[in-house]
Amino acid sequence: MKKNNTRAVATSALLLLLSTLHLSSLYAQTPTAATQMVAHNAAVESADKQAREWIAKGAPGLALAVAVDGRLVYSEAFGYADLEERVPTWPTTKFRIGSISKPLTAAGLMELVEAGKVELDAPVQKYVPSFPDKGSVITVRMIAGHLGGIRHYRDDEFTIQKHYDQVLDGLKIFEDDPLVSPPGTKFNYSSYGYNLLSAVVESASGQNFLTYMQEHVFAPLGLVHTAADQNSKIVEQRSRFYEIPKDGPVENAPYVDNSYKWAGGGFLSTAEDLVRFGSALLQPGFLNAETLKTMFTSQKTTAGEETGYGMGWGVGKSKSGKVEYEHSGGSVGGTSQLIVYPETHLVVALVTNLSDRKWTREEVEAVAERFETAKK
Repeated sequence: MKKNNTRAVATSALLLLLSTLHLSSLYAQTPTAATQMVAHNAAVESADKQAREWIAKGAPGLALAVAVDGRLVYSEAFGYADLEERVPTWPTTKFRIGSISKPLTAAGLMELVEAGKVELDAPVQKYVPSFPDKGSVITVRMIAGHLGGIRHYRDDEFTIQKHYDQVLDGLKIFEDDPLVSPPGTKFNYSSYGYNLLSAVVESASGQNFLTYMQEHVFAPLGLVHTAADQNSKIVEQRSRFYEIPKDGPVENAPYVDNSYKWAGGGFLSTAEDLVRFGSALLQPGFLNAETLKTMFTSQKTTAGEETGYGMGWGVGKSKSGKVEYEHSGGSVGGTSQLIVYPETHLVVALVTNLSDRKWTREEVEAVAERFETAKK
């Protein structure tokens, strides 16, 4: 019996020694991991704090997401998707993303370029022969970079309530109007230009624009919560939409039908889907390296001046001086921001259900860059 006790004590001592050595080894190897965890927790707290401040400023609901190296490192939702029914916002709540629809459309367009079905420097009439000749050549590349001279919204066109069954029908809103500047000479931001691009996509692909985007962009990239904002359809987890009149309380945003501008501002999405989309463009895969370079290189006017806009993306630097590709979105009942940092493989997205912007791009940048610190 005594021998057994001695053996047990010896065994316990050995196990304790091995455990101590193992723990010592772990502690010796993980100071960087521990530091990263502290930095990550600080970044999460900072993101939560900033989101609560946006809610306090009047945003009914919002979702915020950050990805690093293609991996989701932060995703939270705040406030309400529906104020009347007190439905909370979830990361899967679909918001109107406004002009962030343009980078999505550009990705679909560039896939057709890779397939040899679209020539960027061909006249737009090669694909949309019904579009009137404006006296000067307007190329697909120009339109994608807002250099085509096509006008933007005017009067009450931002709140159109009419439904358009076909993309070509929506072009009638602006196609007969004069250009605002000669093609290639000046950057003139135009959502209608992207409507024209959707007609190019339809012609070159032989598919309805929404079908093409679903089959060739959304589905391949796993954007399961991204879709057209079709009023007649039941869209699961679509938020309600709000605005704040001057000196008044939050109200329901006016009814609009976004069928006239799917490509330029008519999609719904989530913050998680948007960072997934941005992450897919950080390296060749969905699109090849040459295509990505074209998308993310600032175009130039005929005078050689850079526009700060590539193909569906703003190209510039953050307040802290980091290279970024970005796009914001403003729609009736929604504002949004998507930023991609190519050098650190960081992507951040913010979506809200309020017409009035309660955030700045610099604030969104600050949220993202805290997670960059946590990565190091």
